[in-house]
Amino acid sequence: MDEAIPGRTLLRVAKPADAPAIADIYGHYVRNTVISFELEPPDAATMRARMDDVLGGHPWLVAEQAGEVVGYAYAGGHRPKARAAYAWSVDSTIYLRDGLQRRGLGRALYGALLEVLRRQGFCRAYGGIALPNAASVGLHEAMGFSPIGVYRGVGYKLGAWRDVGWWGLDLAPLPPEPAPPAPFDAEAAMRWIAALQPGL
Repeated sequence: MDEAIPGRTLLRVAKPADAPAIADIYGHYVRNTVISFELEPPDAATMRARMDDVLGGHPWLVAEQAGEVVGYAYAGGHRPKARAAYAWSVDSTIYLRDGLQRRGLGRALYGALLEVLRRQGFCRAYGGIALPNAASVGLHEAMGFSPIGVYRGVGYKLGAWRDVGWWGLDLAPLPPEPAPPAPFDAEAAMRWIAALQPGL
């Protein structure tokens, strides 16, 4: 199910061996942009530890072209160590290799992530975007996210104070007595996103 077709994009669950490629993609944004508020790019070992933390309960997906990881998207708990009542909400994130934006790759990858989250039983997804970032705002709004508000001057990077806007998406109606979201299951996730593959 996770064999790449030449010339096509493969969406799949991330594997530990993807950590170096993911760290490389992310490192560009840490070093050169305000899209990430980290100041030092994490190495592959650090990224693998982060992946392990996420995959314990939430999805982490990658997009692969010609055997190369060219993007990734994941979700983690919204304020995961704060209060248990947040369990049905997630924060979602997506990064593409620099130069591959505006080709439909982000929409496909993010769409797969959101579908997995729905199937798990999550109800709300939130995305924080360092502003200005027209490409990320456009992607989130194309996926159905709506603006919530802006944290003004919340971070300082590359010589200036930066704003972060927040967008939210209703993944599902709010049930009166919600069951806990299902733990992340890689095999189930691959079955769920398999139907999306033919369009890529």
